[in-house]
Amino acid sequence: MAMAFATFNLSPSLRFVSNNKGFFDSQLSNSFLLSHLFLGTSFSVPTLSFSTIHQTSRRPHINASPCSSTSFRCFAQKSPVDGLGSNGASERLVVLVIGGGGREHALCYALQRSPSCDAVFCAPGNAGISSSGNATCIPELDISDSSAVISFCRKWGVGLVVVGPEAPLVSGLANDLVKVGIPTFGPSAEAAALEGSKNFMKSICDKYGIPTAKYQTFSDASAAKQYIKEQGAPIVIKADGLAAGKGVIVAMALEEAYEAVDSMLVEGIFGSAGCRVIVEEFLEGEEASFFALVDGENAIPLESAQDHKRVGDGDTGPNTGGMGAYSPAPVLTEELQSLVMESIILPTVKGMSAEGCKFVGVLYAGLMIEKKSGLPKLIEYNVRFGDPECQVLMIRLESDLAKVLLAACRGELKGVSLNWSPGSAMVVVMASQGYPGSYEKGTVIQSLEEAENVAPCVKIFHAGTARDLDGNFVATGGRVLGVTAKGRDLKEARDRAYDAVEEIKWPGGFYRRDIGWRALPQSEFARNA
Repeated sequence: MAMAFATFNLSPSLRFVSNNKGFFDSQLSNSFLLSHLFLGTSFSVPTLSFSTIHQTSRRPHINASPCSSTSFRCFAQKSPVDGLGSNGASERLVVLVIGGGGREHALCYALQRSPSCDAVFCAPGNAGISSSGNATCIPELDISDSSAVISFCRKWGVGLVVVGPEAPLVSGLANDLVKVGIPTFGPSAEAAALEGSKNFMKSICDKYGIPTAKYQTFSDASAAKQYIKEQGAPIVIKADGLAAGKGVIVAMALEEAYEAVDSMLVEGIFGSAGCRVIVEEFLEGEEASFFALVDGENAIPLESAQDHKRVGDGDTGPNTGGMGAYSPAPVLTEELQSLVMESIILPTVKGMSAEGCKFVGVLYAGLMIEKKSGLPKLIEYNVRFGDPECQVLMIRLESDLAKVLLAACRGELKGVSLNWSPGSAMVVVMASQGYPGSYEKGTVIQSLEEAENVAPCVKIFHAGTARDLDGNFVATGGRVLGVTAKGRDLKEARDRAYDAVEEIKWPGGFYRRDIGWRALPQSEFARNA
């Protein structure tokens, strides 16, 4: 029988989590539970049994999902978010996370640790999220159906929805939820055009003086090729719309650029997403990721991070969704972070407000720290947390994530500051052999529990896993696991992450062996060469 966690909030500083195989099966007696936990009742979601405790909020105190953990565990609660005051100290939230990848697993992990969060649901979630106990997964909920999501929120008293992927945002899920009064962290469809249309993003940059690469937009292949010929190579070709992370071609030769234009505008490999292309100046320098939480008028920065897009060691091979990341990123000095806020983030926030589509959510700026000037330029915007950058940020976050995201929804971020663990964090992505091309699904992954226990501060976030009939984890996607670790410095975080990776038995997977190479001496990578 599957088990589930139920969380009982016994005091302001402690909460106990029990497996829900049954009260009588716990190591504590039923009479003890009744005398200390008051009166409990049962309910189910959708086929799993949970318990609620009748306290003043009358909300379900579920904090996880099917897993094999035993007995009771105690979690210390953390201090409130600075700048949010004490009014929300007693406000308890049931949170729904939309999505089912590694980013969403990391968000569930951070939300579950939030003192203000009573319960975390994740739709659809994945097998790893369920097994970790970080959220109750709801695979039956159709997240493309706004009415179904609204009904679920009303049924379970959801007080905050956090939308992970970009597609539901671009299709207007946040619009529909906010319209019926459900606080939603994520931009409207109009504001999500910052990611949904690269041409729209570029036009905002032009209008509000935001530094970015020189570009032109084309819907005619011949005109695009003529412009490419005039500009020369290397040059960058981008599909205007969402293309699942595959719509950017860095062409090092003219023929490669012409082929990219034809594939998008003539062959239509990205459908409507590629009916227009942006032909963009090639910028030389070091890439970095910058994240800011936005409430429509105000923005606060998150810690810096840097990812690795290319599939192969030494940044070789095709682009991917990201093969690893680390935080903080040394390339983003405090001076540069201030400059990014002043020259890129805040002008964007003010510009979007002036355009009549206030942005509420997380702005993820893909930056190039240009080699010739040392100054940041905006490459692209994403309107959600990056993946895998989210993993290293959430494992370092020490503030109450649920409370700060709700503050963003309410337009109350002014004066808010976040607390981060000292040191560094790194995530190494394990992907299916063949990714980012075709790959086999269903390959068995073993020794994940041993990997998480190989060193302190190791957490494995699941991006594409399921269970087979024998209960084994199997790969269901391209990027499958995000093996994440914290350390006193980047070297220690790296060593712990790779120690855990090497413990995992997965012949069908691969990983880059040089994550962090820009920030660490090359001698540190000798053992993985």
